Amino acid sequence: MNKTDRILVAGGSGMVGSAIVRNLQSKGFNNVFPSTRVAVDFTNQESTNKYIELISPDYVFLAAAKVGGIHANNTSKGDFIYENLMIQNNIIKACLDNKVKKLLFLGSSCIYPKFANQPITEDQLMTGPLEPTNDAYAIAKIAGIKLCQSYREQYGFNAICLMPTNLYGPNDNFDLETSHVLPAMIAKYHYATDVGYVIDMGGPWWPDVQLWGDGTAMREFLHVDDLAEACYVCMEKYDSPDIINVGTGEDVSIKELSRIIARIVGYPGQTFWDKEKPNGTPRKVLNVDKIKSLGWEAQYHLEEGIVNTYEWYKRNKV
Repeated sequence: MNKTDRILVAGGSGMVGSAIVRNLQSKGFNNVFPSTRVAVDFTNQESTNKYIELISPDYVFLAAAKVGGIHANNTSKGDFIYENLMIQNNIIKACLDNKVKKLLFLGSSCIYPKFANQPITEDQLMTGPLEPTNDAYAIAKIAGIKLCQSYREQYGFNAICLMPTNLYGPNDNFDLETSHVLPAMIAKYHYATDVGYVIDMGGPWWPDVQLWGDGTAMREFLHVDDLAEACYVCMEKYDSPDIINVGTGEDVSIKELSRIIARIVGYPGQTFWDKEKPNGTPRKVLNVDKIKSLGWEAQYHLEEGIVNTYEWYKRNKV
């Protein structure tokens, strides 16, 4: 990419898209166009075609998607598969028709089988059944991968597909009904700490925090600014039709994550686990040897990244 190239970041107002925009602007790219939902409805084919024809981008980062945590994925499967299929199909086809030089499609680590071998290598795609709580979202993302690969094979379209692990960071979604586990914990522990008070004759009191599952599930977490740098590196250096993982290569139990966040927030109360609720996939950590070979590696340590995210949350959401 040259500094004067026209670059579209589809989904530029979201957590991932805004991080990509920040990354590009910090490197001196001055023709970056972050799309917003007000400007264009990517679920509408005509609207998408007109918008991409108007922007006429040289490069496109496809970060637009309908995303959510385990509750949202499990209770709104129809919305997740439909909207994501429409968004990605419309954008990828419009990029092909408008002769975009290169497109980067962002998938998700949930595309891999529920009981994949750990750490998960890219060749395990479609080798077993998916996690049922987010299979609709995963199938949509797998379809996006196959569309990119098929257009490359049939038309020579230069599209690459990155599979990031669980993301967090500034501009995340902290809504308890639709958010992922890490931002949901930040919001819960902050609220419980903030409303703690001294009651008559009883001393300090804080409401308990209740979390889903039993806390044994293992997850990997990547700061969104690290993903943004990975996107830049891959757009510059990676041209294979094969998918490529993006993560830290390290995981943590959900219970340990809760302890870290409670400590950072300063919550002194009790955490209880609702074991009637699902854990999701038992363990999910990515093998990141392929992207490390390009010279990229995550820079944020988990605790440092959570502190960064919590400070953003307090400034912007509280």
